Amino acid sequence: MKHRAHVLVVDDEQNVRKVLGALLTQAGYLVASAASGTEALEQVRSQDPDLVICDLKMPGMDGLEVLGEMR
Repeated sequence: MKHRAHVLVVDDEQNVRKVLGALLTQAGYLVASAASGTEALEQVRSQDPDLVICDLKMPGMDGLEVLGEMR
């Protein structure tokens, strides 16, 4: 069985999460999404995605902080 890459999309804008998620799903990826940095960190701990696509400008914890915490 072939492994499908798991992608986490992090963006505070719902429409961006929906569109990116739909495009990635059509391309064959397993997709999860998070609306905030805190939610993204929780998902990374529980799901261990292969790739994270993260908005840089978000309220609260910005994208660079999120990626720094994930590292």
